[in-house]
Order: sequence, then structure tokens, then C-alpha cells
Amino acid sequence: MLEAKGLTKHFSNIVAVNDVSFRIEPGDVYGYLGPNGSGKTTTVRMLTGLLEPTAGGIFFNGRDIRRDLISYRKLLGFVPEEPHLYSYLSGKEYLELVGRLRSLPERLIATKAENLLVLFRLGPHRYAPISSYSKGMKQKVLICAALLHNPEVLIFDEPLSGLDVTSVLVFRDVVKSLAAEGKIILYTSHILEVIEKVCTTVMILHRGRVVANDRVEHLRDLMKLPSLEQIFRELVVEEDTERVAKDIVQVMKLRA
Repeated sequence: MLEAKGLTKHFSNIVAVNDVSFRIEPGDVYGYLGPNGSGKTTTVRMLTGLLEPTAGGIFFNGRDIRRDLISYRKLLGFVPEEPHLYSYLSGKEYLELVGRLRSLPERLIATKAENLLVLFRLGPHRYAPISSYSKGMKQKVLICAALLHNPEVLIFDEPLSGLDVTSVLVFRDVVKSLAAEGKIILYTSHILEVIEKVCTTVMILHRGRVVANDRVEHLRDLMKLPSLEQIFRELVVEEDTERVAKDIVQVMKLRA
């Protein structure tokens, strides 16, 4: 079980995350939603041990992760929003590097890296430098790296960035299979349709505070709204998006 208790983060006078609490059980896919600047990425960085909370704590199986951060990170698979990779390495070399850093046996690294690259349709490009990869291909390498050591906890931060339609469908089914294996999964995304299909529970963050935290079907019943998109609009969106869209089109039509 992964649990956040009263998680808070300040940057000078700015409160990025304010008293956020949640619990993710094995087999749960926990959707973490919010507009830009709501505190999602800050939360993810605290959950991965990259940021120290100002207050509150993060617990894995009842133990504060800060008591042994190295052991916790061994159990963690993370796909960040931005694909920061060693561009001079090939996809195969990058996965080999990750496997060695994870202390996996060489033969196992070779087998897993080869199979993952092929399954994610990167086989023909396995020896090409990552600098030649498209954004979607780089994203697939990040996903392979996160799955390589069969982690217990998986954190996906906008994992579909740049992926083609087929890869999105494959990844969605991978997430469902991982949940069936009892993995603990946190999933942040702006694609509400995917969140609605793969997540068991959803938390919506707005200006660093929790405005909703419940199972998707319960939220729909509670708010008497048919979709997660409409729930999100009701709780978070402060603009008349249709009016803004029409105004943008009108500006496009302006002439000298």
C-alpha cells in the first residue's frame, strides 16, 4: 500500500500542494487529475523521492519512505512527463544501463530489453541512437525502462505523450494487466477518457487542494453527471471554454 498523509509543499510563499492525503492499494489504478499548476507534478516528485515535503509524509506498507529511500526506489517504476534520455545511447544500450543500475543479471537484462523493445515495436530501431527517435519512440523507451525490473509501485506522469493510437491502446491494456497482477499504480493524465477507462479511483486537484477523491462510478452518481469530463468541468474549469474558443476564432479573422 502507498499512502500520502497531509502532503504539503511550499516554494517560498507559494503553496504548490496543500494537505493532500490518499491511499493506493495493490491492484488499484489511481487517477490523479488537475489543470496545469494544480500541484500534480510536485506531488509526483515527492512520491518518487525527488522532492522533500514541507509537511506530511509518504508511506509504503506503513513505513515512511524517507527512512530508507534507496530501498523504496528499488520497488519503484517511474515514467516522467519529459523524456530525458542519454541521446547518444541506442534504445537497447539505454535499457541495458537501466538494468545494470537496477542490479539485474546480465542475461536477464538482455532478454527483457530485447523482448520489451520488440513488443513496443522498437525492434528495428534497437541499435539506432536515441537522438534519432521520435517523441513517441522516446516515450516507449521510458515505459520499457520503468517496467524492466518488475516494480511493485508504478507512477505514470502523462505516459501517453507522443504515442500513436495503437501504442496508446497497448499501454492502456498493459496498465489493466499490471493492476490485475496487484501492482500499485498512480496515473496522471490530461486525457480524461483514458483515465475514466483505466482508473478505479480518481483524485482531482485544484490549486493544490483536493476537490474530489472517490471511485469514478461513485463520482458520476454523486454529482449526477454522465462522464468524468463533465465532472472535471464542474469542479475545476473556471472559463466558458466554448466562448473562449469562439473568441479565438474571431481573433483569427481580424484583418488590417
